[in-house]
Amino acid sequence: MKQFFLTLALAAVCLSATARVEMPPFFSDHMVLQHSADVKLWGTAEPGAKVKVKPSWGSAAKTVADQAGRWSVTLRTPGPGGPHTITVSDGEKLIFSDILCGEVWLCGGQSNMEMKIEDKVTGWEEELARAASHGDIRLLRVAKRISAKPVEKIDIENDGWTTATPETLAPFSAAAWFFGKEIAAKTGMPVGLIESCWGGTLIESWTSARTYGTMERFRPQIEMLQQMPDTPEEREVFFEQQVADWEKDMAKIDWAYTDGRLVWAQPDADLKDWTACKVPGYLQFQGLVGYHGFFWMRKDIDLPTSWAGKDLELLVGAVDDNDFTWFNGELVGHTELCILQRRYPVPGRLVRAGRNTIAVRVRDDGGLSGIMGGDDNLLVRNVETGETLPLSGDWLCRETVDPGKAPVFPINLDKNYNGPTTLYNSMIHPLRDYHIRGVIWYQGESNSSAAADYKVYLPAMIRDWRLAWGYEFPFYIAQIANYMKPQTGPERSEWAELREAQLQSLSVAGTGMAVLIDIGDANDIHPKNKAEVGRRLALNALYGTYGQDVVPCGPLYAGYSVEGERIRIRFTRTDGGLRTTDGEALKGFWIAGPDRVFHPADAVIDGDTVVVGSPEVENAISVRYAWADNPPCNLCNGALLPASPFRTDYWEH
Repeated sequence: MKQFFLTLALAAVCLSATARVEMPPFFSDHMVLQHSADVKLWGTAEPGAKVKVKPSWGSAAKTVADQAGRWSVTLRTPGPGGPHTITVSDGEKLIFSDILCGEVWLCGGQSNMEMKIEDKVTGWEEELARAASHGDIRLLRVAKRISAKPVEKIDIENDGWTTATPETLAPFSAAAWFFGKEIAAKTGMPVGLIESCWGGTLIESWTSARTYGTMERFRPQIEMLQQMPDTPEEREVFFEQQVADWEKDMAKIDWAYTDGRLVWAQPDADLKDWTACKVPGYLQFQGLVGYHGFFWMRKDIDLPTSWAGKDLELLVGAVDDNDFTWFNGELVGHTELCILQRRYPVPGRLVRAGRNTIAVRVRDDGGLSGIMGGDDNLLVRNVETGETLPLSGDWLCRETVDPGKAPVFPINLDKNYNGPTTLYNSMIHPLRDYHIRGVIWYQGESNSSAAADYKVYLPAMIRDWRLAWGYEFPFYIAQIANYMKPQTGPERSEWAELREAQLQSLSVAGTGMAVLIDIGDANDIHPKNKAEVGRRLALNALYGTYGQDVVPCGPLYAGYSVEGERIRIRFTRTDGGLRTTDGEALKGFWIAGPDRVFHPADAVIDGDTVVVGSPEVENAISVRYAWADNPPCNLCNGALLPASPFRTDYWEH
């Protein structure tokens, strides 16, 4: 009998343990809930279980879990403040403590949003030393995950929300942190920051199939994702078969093929139309602006007689973004993702004394392209002896297939995070019912080679996220900063075109933009002054969301008129009057006539306009300002906020 009752007791304990209500990990101690709002809380329990949610500030909400065990309730949160507690019970209590009600902001994008405090941003040591003094700012970091389909499960770093300490702040987004500090200081309200970003990502990864399924360009890839097997092993087989099919289609259009033979990978290829380049190095830094999509890179190496017939290891650095690599005409490796160092085995049967050929077909998804690495990962190694020979130095390159005409490349879901929808599915979709005030977004560098597309993709993503949340929250954008070699003459600039796409997205209601054209770094795509990035994003929010009397941004192009041989440029956001940041004459203006040849312009401020001309240009018809990767420019308003780059023409994309 004792054993019978013991069994019953154990069964009751087990039932209680399995019956305990569970909730997504962003419901945790220290969380921030949007104040004065109807917020949803949800989770799972045993089917049919009665769930009670009792906040410390008001009456309880009750519900019953459905047949799948799902339940949700809606609570009306109080005004800013706390701390509060919430008790959730289905018979066993789950208690969340130290909850604040305040302003919740989702912070997304690529590496400049992901850049951590501990990446030695300006003032990083002081921020870590004083982190604990900001108890009104809470942090939530979404873990990096990829998914072929939308999922409800989400992985969160640190098991949920954290207070700011040196340990929790160090790996957190610097731009988001400085934004949150400014909002908390200027509004007096608690702030919750949700970091969901990933370096090197395309905007296509962050938008749902609901939006992209209507675009012909993405339909094949989305259909491909829908067919994706569930296990990594099955996905690898699936991917390799798709790559083989893709290669057959590619052979029909790739210039590297002649009569079905992959000529450009062979040692005997005709190289008369190839261009010299350097490795390591981004090709765009070498004046090769058009190297996007598919192109080839080659190098011949001389191997000593003692290496003939010996197994080698080929280290080809980090290829931006993806590569297929051949040695003496035979494929030895293929890697997706620009950050991975390539290490390919070369069988001894391919190795000859004297001249040997390395050929790399690169697929660049956007932004910069080329082969990067140091002396320790750009070499060929004799496996037997350990001897090495360097691969850095002089290479040759040649463009091939227009990416718009190439067959759709398969997605390796376990290695490539840049498939359309794959990050939205796993890092945004599960958050859609967590009430937020708005979004700050710092991304675009990876899309710089396709700015015309970005003009469609960014507004589409803003609408997509608003549709997912079910309301029109504000969306504030960081325009990409100045980068690469300083401008010395008129230039075609993909980065300028991308900035223009970001500027034009302001036609979407409820948006704003932080112009960063003056705080970049010619030698670093990740400028360190993230405090100013956060401040300028916060100015947009303080003005547009909180109604404060601040200047949100610098002058924005509003139109022009031709006045004889000069052109007058009109602006909005001229608060406090137009001026220059350094007190000198205006810089960065260029003007052209019908021949479309741009000349340095004389530009003068006239009230809230700028009048532009040049003695070298008759019948002027177009003006460009700060139209370069890294332009000299100094136009600002009375708040010393820089003017956004712009052009009055649309002659090239």
